[in-house]
Amino acid sequence: MAGAAPSEPRLRADAERNAEQIRRAAIDAFQGRGLTVPLEEVANVAGVSKGTIFNRFGGRIGLIEAVIEEVVATELYAIIDRTRSIAEAGDQLRYYVAAIRDLQYRQPAVVDTMLQTYPDSTSLMAICRAGTEIHNELVAAGRACGAVRSDFTADDLHALLHDSALALKHGTRPQRDDYDRRTTHVLDGIHARQPTAAG
Repeated sequence: MAGAAPSEPRLRADAERNAEQIRRAAIDAFQGRGLTVPLEEVANVAGVSKGTIFNRFGGRIGLIEAVIEEVVATELYAIIDRTRSIAEAGDQLRYYVAAIRDLQYRQPAVVDTMLQTYPDSTSLMAICRAGTEIHNELVAAGRACGAVRSDFTADDLHALLHDSALALKHGTRPQRDDYDRRTTHVLDGIHARQPTAAG
């Protein structure tokens, strides 16, 4: 019948399609430019209004919760798991710092996560707590076996990676070769110096 209201299944299907379009748009935007991308831009890419994002996800925090696993958590947790699988404590720390700095450079959303840009996001803060846990493990193990400088602490590791995130977020983005060279300098500074043979 002409002018008849859409059926409930049709409305439900439209809502689900809109939600998935928003999710895909948010994943692309957050991975490319970070979690602070204007929601208007996400809505435009998804082909919906900004109001639809609020209707479906409750706003930015809800949208972050809906996509943070794909955007940040999967790759970050994989780094943590890989780190724990490495036998030597010194090699664990070397791999972890290099991998996290690489991820920070490639993924602006990781920078926003590590800076706790949206502390009301439960999933984001859970990722940060997992980071604190692995930092404590790595530094304790490295100091125990003498692979890490005795004056290097878990707080130092956190500050090192936090400062890296701050520089990428607010500073001039370095060339990749320069960034990787500085990662090597950072790692050389963390690890304990081996005594040289006399004579």
